[in-house]
Amino acid sequence: MSEILVVDDEPGIRDVLHHILEDEGHDVRLAENAAQANQAMQEKTPDLVLLDVWMPDRDGITLLKEWASQGPLKAPVVMMSGHSTIKQAMEATRLGAFDFLEKPIAFKPLLETIKRALASRVAKAVLPDAIVGLGHGEKIVGLAQRLRQAPADAPIFLAAEPGAGTEFCARFLHVSDTPWLAPTEMGPLADNPIEWLQEAKNGVLFLVEIGGLSVMQQKGLQLLLARRAEFGVRVVCASCENLQTKEGYSRELYTALTRSAFLVPPLREHAEDIPEVAQAMLAACVPQHGVDARSFSPAAVSLLAAHAWPGNLDELSAFVEALAASVGVATIEEGAVRERLGVKPPEGKWDDLFDLPFKAARESFERIYLHALLAHHNGSVSAAATHADLERTHLYRKLRMLGLTAGKTEEADT
Repeated sequence: MSEILVVDDEPGIRDVLHHILEDEGHDVRLAENAAQANQAMQEKTPDLVLLDVWMPDRDGITLLKEWASQGPLKAPVVMMSGHSTIKQAMEATRLGAFDFLEKPIAFKPLLETIKRALASRVAKAVLPDAIVGLGHGEKIVGLAQRLRQAPADAPIFLAAEPGAGTEFCARFLHVSDTPWLAPTEMGPLADNPIEWLQEAKNGVLFLVEIGGLSVMQQKGLQLLLARRAEFGVRVVCASCENLQTKEGYSRELYTALTRSAFLVPPLREHAEDIPEVAQAMLAACVPQHGVDARSFSPAAVSLLAAHAWPGNLDELSAFVEALAASVGVATIEEGAVRERLGVKPPEGKWDDLFDLPFKAARESFERIYLHALLAHHNGSVSAAATHADLERTHLYRKLRMLGLTAGKTEEADT
């Protein structure tokens, strides 16, 4: 549970707050003056501080100013006072206080403020510049920007094909030196989901696939989502299934999950990132598998980028690992990649183009390129046109002009 430090010189108020907060499930520490508050903060940083303004040794505004002078506040601070002024409230806010409560403090506003303050801890986290492992292409940069803008107090839902990299997105939201929990079994959701919140307190809880949850597990996830703010946990869920149309899936749970929903693009939709991602995967094979340093030639990574990779990052990673283990040279060339992919080389030789006049060289290049493109897409003109960013009718005209034929004639225009 969350730990709250109550700083107030009045014993009666300390006792009342102590009982209220403990009844709500929080751990409570008490301090009756600024000196005790400083000592408590040095011993252990709480999740939240309730700080009185008027105290005998040093007032709460002065103490808050001292804490703020030491750097960013380590915990959200809620000020309390029965004789506050607008000037004091503004000063506390300027110094970084989360909110200002007037005494006598009403029960409901107190609990609502505490809930918002605990949730704010995630909001102040500084996220990295990029989603490590997915690249720096336009789609991934846009995804990172949208994830940064997501409400800190809302669960995150990631929709993606298998292997598209949802864990990389979840780790992007994880702040260093805070808990990271990614359970592989969903069984505890039906038994005691609060245990996961306790383990992930002030960190990230990532549920990699929630599409197959039983009715009881769905109820457990709903309870977990309802209690997450108390523990300062950012919950990130992912699925490759369409939960909106999935039979037996709770509509209430689906609505709660998808208030902050994001689509993680498959690898084929950000193919410009494949060279960077593949090289990084190859570099990771050195310490993992004890192989010598490896790198891909430019032609090899171009061939990797042209492949569809239906299994996304998982398939690419397995492919790169197999190449690293089987190829005993420092630079992996196009031929080794082509052989393992089972892709035949295009007709003609690229070096021969330099012996031709420009017009003939361009025509030869188009023939080689389109032949390889059709072979890559099993003769599908539609897929080849999409890959090449061409209109399908234009591609048909170009194929006829070059004397090439498609393997899937049923796709011809009518």
